[in-house]
Amino acid sequence: MEPLLILTNCPDESVANAIALAVVESGLAACVNILPRVESIYRWQGAVESASEIPLLIKSTAANYAALETTIRQRHPYEVPEIIALPITHGLPAYLNWVSAETLKS
Repeated sequence: MEPLLILTNCPDESVANAIALAVVESGLAACVNILPRVESIYRWQGAVESASEIPLLIKSTAANYAALETTIRQRHPYEVPEIIALPITHGLPAYLNWVSAETLKS
């Protein structure tokens, strides 16, 4: 089992909820935390921009990453959404086992 924490930001609650439900209901993620709005400042196409966004913290496994990325991209309105996967190197074994048990196996 290779647990991952996948991060993405959504433009609004509707998109955040749609992505969270899709990945949990399909078994691609064990849990998604929908965080309060954050203000993002970034450079896009040569200009500095800012946007209010809803962050998602998605708990899954490396075996599910490709399908999870596809699912996010299908439901995300951004041309280039932030999708970052971080390996979970340490954690409560019972929690990490739960993440593994609740996600699809490849």
